[in-house]
Amino acid sequence: MCHVCDAERQASRRGFLSLTATGALAGLGLSAVPAWAASGKGTSLTADEALAKLKEGNEKYTKGPELCAAQLSTQREQVSKGQAPWATIVSCADSRVPPELLFGGLGLGELFVARNAGNMAVDSATMGTIEYGSGVLGVPLIIVLGHERCGAVAAACEVVEKKTKFPASIGPMVQAIVPAAKAVHGKPGDFLDNAVRESAMRTASRIATKSSIVAGLVKSGKVKVIAGRYDLEDGRVEFFS
Repeated sequence: MCHVCDAERQASRRGFLSLTATGALAGLGLSAVPAWAASGKGTSLTADEALAKLKEGNEKYTKGPELCAAQLSTQREQVSKGQAPWATIVSCADSRVPPELLFGGLGLGELFVARNAGNMAVDSATMGTIEYGSGVLGVPLIIVLGHERCGAVAAACEVVEKKTKFPASIGPMVQAIVPAAKAVHGKPGDFLDNAVRESAMRTASRIATKSSIVAGLVKSGKVKVIAGRYDLEDGRVEFFS
């Protein structure tokens, strides 16, 4: 049994308050941004506390990775009526990058996760998910998590270097990453890794500035948006300030 269990999970759920679908929809239709943020207690963690918790979990994952399967039925019962996640993770759909595991084997109801190839936030579904997390559920921390040797970013680098064209919906998906690849093309270091970092930072900046909901919460100090990179080899997450 892993050591990220009973006592620690209870501490992470302090301030838990269920949010019904009816209440959430009423907030979506009628409330301005400040009212959304204050519509429920949500998590008791601040953005800095949430970030520290992610760092601690990743450290445990790299030193002694274990899958904590204990108390799953209890966790399910606790979150069945509502949720109070304390971090939103925008991560790649890559099967090697599951956020709950690489941050220490987190349980049900702790992370609000949006995943797509390249960890982008250019579509309304992903951006709306992020806004719902912070605006309605009160999530204080948003992490855009790139990763080593990302295939989607590698494709964007190929577009820049070889003018490659990709079929169907893959083409537009890759094109969204191309500006980041162009920005670091020819710079010292590994082109792909530089592009992974640049893309994650650009996406974090876009979330923090282009979303009126998130921008308002960032300005008021209630939400932080940070980019990071996951290393496939050693399992460590590097956070960019």
